[in-house]
Amino acid sequence: MRARVLRGMSQEAAAEALGVTPTTWARWERGEQGVRACYRPQIAAVFGVEAVEVERWIAGWSYGETSSWPIAGCGDGSPAATVRSAALLWRLEMDPSRRHLLASLPFVPGALGEWLVSWNYGTPVASAAQQGAGRAVGLADVARIVEAQKAFGQIDQRFGAGLVRPVVVKYLNESVTPLLRGRYDDRVGSELMTAAAGMTWLAGWTAFDLNRHGQAQQHFGQALRLAKNADDPLTGAWVLATLTRQAIHLEQGAWAVWLARAAVDTARRAEASPHVMALMLVREAWATALQAKSAEPPDRHTAKQVGQLVAEAERAYARGASDRDPEWVGRYEEAELNAQVGRCWSMLGEHRRAVGPAEAAVAEFGERIPRTAQFNQIHVAEAYLGMGELEQALDSARAAIPMTKALTSARTVELARQFAGRLEPYEDSVMVREFRDHLNSELAA
Repeated sequence: MRARVLRGMSQEAAAEALGVTPTTWARWERGEQGVRACYRPQIAAVFGVEAVEVERWIAGWSYGETSSWPIAGCGDGSPAATVRSAALLWRLEMDPSRRHLLASLPFVPGALGEWLVSWNYGTPVASAAQQGAGRAVGLADVARIVEAQKAFGQIDQRFGAGLVRPVVVKYLNESVTPLLRGRYDDRVGSELMTAAAGMTWLAGWTAFDLNRHGQAQQHFGQALRLAKNADDPLTGAWVLATLTRQAIHLEQGAWAVWLARAAVDTARRAEASPHVMALMLVREAWATALQAKSAEPPDRHTAKQVGQLVAEAERAYARGASDRDPEWVGRYEEAELNAQVGRCWSMLGEHRRAVGPAEAAVAEFGERIPRTAQFNQIHVAEAYLGMGELEQALDSARAAIPMTKALTSARTVELARQFAGRLEPYEDSVMVREFRDHLNSELAA
């Protein structure tokens, strides 16, 4: 209460900023009701303090001082609650005094369990219709969000997230929020929630590309809630597949498998098109390969599962495109499928099977999708290094440096530096010293 009064806020204003009722806020202040973990970072953001300070205000607190919890995991799952939490998240993104809190949040694996339960077992909403205070919303408004996402996505693919992310979150806050708070029927509401989920996914994806993993997780969780409210299983599967990719990147093997299986199960229940199934299956193969790689001793049974999933994904993709394909799967080209299959083989130590798909992806994407080309150029280098062909590995990695410099993508820089770290067994080599010096000087320029 003292913090609220010092800032000149009423209980009603504080409750509105948190997306809770004034009654709930009053109970918090009187100590009659515990403050759920998911609201604590929001309180810190509203009052402009560090998360640990909020914990000092809450009597009986029992969590570690460095913990943080995601915004997207709270609320009752209703359309109104989802709109409130989405609007709050996007507003915090635009507030310079609070933005840093989101950017510094850690990835919280434990939140994923609650999201999976909510996604799989939560009761579907009866209707996505809203009678908000804003203007009437139609399908033309929804179409503009979809077109904006396509345009922003193309910029992200070509130049990296650093260039486009500020525009994405501004668009969510200034253009999407007023529409969600407007008036619309069930059909428009479902389409609007799906479009908002897609744009929120992009906000998460661009945060992921900048290595802001907790911030990315916030947006992915919010996108999943929006997809649930839209009763759109394919968009939900897409978000789950992206969370799988993030978990793989962070080497969260068990969570990656659970997320991937949820994505596959969702797609199957929705009778998804072959290309959608191929994407989901190859993500499960990739997650399973990570588990096999991490096992001591190597898990042959799990490696066999990877081969089965890869074969199923390839068969599904070979069935061709469908008029049931969602827009986002159209960007998933055969070369990308093959490159991800190559990553599976590389994780299992079969580097010769990984080189060809990665080189083909570099040739296919080249200047068209430079970030994907850069990733695969480094993967080519890693495969050659795995085969013990040092000179060819260094030549391949050197070819990726100009692409790395041209992109505003923290992941591309991280990948290049991780490759340099793998050269430690050869650090006495003149070639390796020259490569590292060249890499450091180019990235510092």
